[in-house]
Amino acid sequence: MLLDTRAMRHLAAEDWKVLAAVEVGTKNHELVPTTLIERLSRLKGGASGVHRSISTLAKANLIGRMKEAKYDGYRLTYGGLDYLALHSHSQRKHVYSVGSRIGVGKESDIMIVADDTGTQLVLKIHRLGRISFRTVKSNRDYLKKNKTGSWMHLSCLAAMKEFAFMQALEAECFPVPHPIANSRHTIVMALVDAPPLRQVSAVPDPAALYAELIGLILRLAQHGLIHGDFNEFNVLIKESRATDPETGEEVVTMTPVLIDFPQMVSMDHLNAEMYFDRDVHCVKHFFERRFHFVPMRPGPFFKDARKTVGRDGARRLDAAVEASGFTKKMAKELDAAIRQQEAAALAKREARGGATSGNDSSGENEDEDDEGDEDEDEDEAEDSPETEGGLEDGKSKGGEVDVHALLASELAMKKLVISGGT
Repeated sequence: MLLDTRAMRHLAAEDWKVLAAVEVGTKNHELVPTTLIERLSRLKGGASGVHRSISTLAKANLIGRMKEAKYDGYRLTYGGLDYLALHSHSQRKHVYSVGSRIGVGKESDIMIVADDTGTQLVLKIHRLGRISFRTVKSNRDYLKKNKTGSWMHLSCLAAMKEFAFMQALEAECFPVPHPIANSRHTIVMALVDAPPLRQVSAVPDPAALYAELIGLILRLAQHGLIHGDFNEFNVLIKESRATDPETGEEVVTMTPVLIDFPQMVSMDHLNAEMYFDRDVHCVKHFFERRFHFVPMRPGPFFKDARKTVGRDGARRLDAAVEASGFTKKMAKELDAAIRQQEAAALAKREARGGATSGNDSSGENEDEDDEGDEDEDEDEAEDSPETEGGLEDGKSKGGEVDVHALLASELAMKKLVISGGT
């Protein structure tokens, strides 16, 4: 779906309360009854004020009605979840204005935003369920007890997991973007002015860069982690130039920066060896294809990396992230969703002629696929066109419910008390 922020400046504090009430009701209702929205929102104007807000939100496609429903009620759309997250970031002054979209993937959108000081940042919006949505949504056995809003729930878990890993990795001095804030299915992080490795056509020393990337894989393993999607799309290359004082020649330094961590797994994961070998193979395959570089030594191998876990006092980050609030139950739900996403993506590529990610043009093909998937999402969620509209007038005086804290306790939204706003 495409993000449209134009309606934010027109929403009043009462509208935010009603939108938050629909979000709370979504925990236990696929279609939130209007009477429940009235009770949860607790507007002073009573039922008439709630219905006015419902009308405003429905016109902006933030909530929607189901056809042929057995009772009068509304569901939260992805657009409504976007607004709640943006409103939360806006009240914390992490997001003041929203710019254009700079990236789109199978499971997320990347936007340029700015804080109240004008500093440019990156907003990542997780959207699990985007690929083959109509097919995948009918097969959610892993969420039988929580089918209501499951993709939104899983998107929130993905954002929470990625934010937790980014904090843990930064604390251990891994080259990752600085994480700033997390709200629902979104993350605000520092902007890294660097292209992905896929866009780099030549490097001065392929062997050195290859060794550094393999070293990152092994260093992650030492801390008990496997990236799970370590490829040319998820490695940014920062280029710095300096003059050698002895020779006077210009020296170019290539520094990798890792991104995209929702699929990161522990070295103790059931499929850890497969994920580790896949990460290594992706790096080798890309360097051979793009830079014609073939390493002299085989490996590294999982069995050897497994022996280094925790060596030299390395902190087990997989255990640390779990201790921070991302529980095993959350990990299992998210892991099942990601596996199903990958299976759906593979089936879709095979159905379209067996296109693989091995070609240099795979990035463009994937982007085109994602654009097609967005059209499918628009039918489901009644989305609006994208804009570069800002949030300057989108702030309200209502209080803010800390949904991130609720996510840390397994999204216990039944404990949520709406005090106004999000």
